Amino acid sequence: MEPDVSFVIAAFNADLTIDRAIRSALAQEGVSVEVVVVDDCSTDFTRDVVKGIGDERVRLLPLAENRGPGGARNAGLEAAKGRWVAILDADDAVLPDRMARMIGRAEKTGASIAVDNLEIARAGERRRTMFAPAALSRTPELSLAAFIDGNMVFKSTFNYGYVKPAFERRFLEENGLRYDETLRIGEDYLLLAAALASGRCVIEPKPGYIYHVTEGSISRVLELHHVEAMIAADAVFARAHRLEGAGLAAFRRRERNLRDAAAFLSLVRHIKERSPLKALGAAFRNPVAVGHLRMPIAKRLGLHRLTERAF
Repeated sequence: MEPDVSFVIAAFNADLTIDRAIRSALAQEGVSVEVVVVDDCSTDFTRDVVKGIGDERVRLLPLAENRGPGGARNAGLEAAKGRWVAILDADDAVLPDRMARMIGRAEKTGASIAVDNLEIARAGERRRTMFAPAALSRTPELSLAAFIDGNMVFKSTFNYGYVKPAFERRFLEENGLRYDETLRIGEDYLLLAAALASGRCVIEPKPGYIYHVTEGSISRVLELHHVEAMIAADAVFARAHRLEGAGLAAFRRRERNLRDAAAFLSLVRHIKERSPLKALGAAFRNPVAVGHLRMPIAKRLGLHRLTERAF
């Protein structure tokens, strides 16, 4: 029987958190679920923890080689059988009524994509919502332009780039939507952008996704080659989708933003390598890069989850 929802969880060395993620998915109310856990060659006890849950609704897919976050999620999408597919990180969790609310809102309006508010969980702190529910209530749908504008490097701590979407599986298949496996950063942005270029996305203002912030959440900082890969991927995206109006304007702003970020990271590299002439050249070519030096260190280096966790 086709379940209402397939949760896709890409996991790599997640034995300390994977049980919480899976059990939160299994606890969904009002919908039938399956959980597809793709183990991306973990070296800890991740597979043992998954097997130990002992629920027939949980399927473990061990990969033969490490494919990174995009590749692992693609394997999960290929295996998913649900009418809807929801992405869940191995160290996060979802609230019991999340999927019933998201699917209900989407199907009521004929949308094929749904996102919702998030709760931020940090050890020793009270949980808080990422976005003001009242503000999201005034924005019933997420547009491509708003999504692109909310994904500018160094511009904000929390933005639409953090949302974990749910997709109608038929919509993914009909539009050939998959993660770009060549990217280790930004592959989730690119998939949702491509989906928004092809379909409608509703916003559920009530939080249903619990985003856990831990000391080990960040595996690496943003580096120049990451931004260069994002620029190249965006160019492919622009060729594949006809952008116009507000969407095109937002895309152009992101182009400038990524070029500025690349210039800044190039400047930082020259400074670290003690190459003053190269640093001066980079500063002269892009003065905006110099302005980034005044930002707090944590924000400059992209420590607000610009990278995928634990991959």
